[in-house]
Amino acid sequence: MDKKIQLENNNYLIIENKNDCLNLEELQEKYTDYFYDFDYILGDYAYNKLRLKGFCEKNNSRFNKINDIKTKDNYLKELCAFNCNYFLIKKEKKK
Repeated sequence: MDKKIQLENNNYLIIENKNDCLNLEELQEKYTDYFYDFDYILGDYAYNKLRLKGFCEKNNSRFNKINDIKTKDNYLKELCAFNCNYFLIKKEKKK
């Protein structure tokens, strides 16, 4: 069964959750309207601090090569702590 969460008025599906690291309260504190337009949000932990990064699919108006969801693995490898815990959530489209 897929797990869903709600952040403000947006619904998200948890796609990945390495070592069950997603802390909903901490995510709610960091989540702002800046992330509304992104299709995905990746949260990674370094030194027990949560960092958030927005990613997009190609059909999103905010899409560019820096936030292409296809670069997620490279982002984790190059810009995150080695073998860090992370989660990836995907925004559900409004009907």
